[in-house]
Amino acid sequence: MNGMRVDHVVYAAEHDGVHATAERLAKLIGVTPVDGGVHPRFGTRNVILPLAHERYVEVVEVLDHPASDKAPFGQVVRARSQAGGGWLGWVVQVDDIAEQEKRLGREAVQGNRHRPDGVELRWKQLGVKGLQADPQLPFFITWEAGTPHPSEDADTEVTIESLTIAGDPDRVRDWLGLPADYTSSVIEFSFVAPHGTPGLMAVTFETPTGEVTV
Repeated sequence: MNGMRVDHVVYAAEHDGVHATAERLAKLIGVTPVDGGVHPRFGTRNVILPLAHERYVEVVEVLDHPASDKAPFGQVVRARSQAGGGWLGWVVQVDDIAEQEKRLGREAVQGNRHRPDGVELRWKQLGVKGLQADPQLPFFITWEAGTPHPSEDADTEVTIESLTIAGDPDRVRDWLGLPADYTSSVIEFSFVAPHGTPGLMAVTFETPTGEVTV
């Protein structure tokens, strides 16, 4: 994807919270959840399901914290969890976030979290407001140099096989700045006409025991 790849998918916690939700998902796809820590700027916290091929699932919930009311990421997580939780969106890693800032005419925001072992992860993200307005659209992330990728603990062959998105492939390609005939070689995308709200509908994982769709 010319310096662009699917980095992770985001799942909003269900009514019983981030840990119980992450345990259920982890069991379904056969991986081990890792506590991710708190995002102080967004008023959220996460649990990571590390996958092969430098990808992961982020299970996230809002904290009772003023930041979660102000930050767009906190707002989308709260809305999704209040609606029962589930897939919130997908995230694309880019080599040069400045290029995307210029193209979309908005500025990236700094994100950080401390893992329970004290290691700080730092990144910049862009486009959560796009996702908020049109949930089929991914947002963009660039990991800061020296930041370990959340999938680095992955001791698994499980990875993302395909994404099912209710929406319009042309709209998504346009948002990503990709040519109209572009297709991903690694992850398959299937678009279905949205009945109601567009967005990420399902993720299919490739596991040693076969495909699992969540």
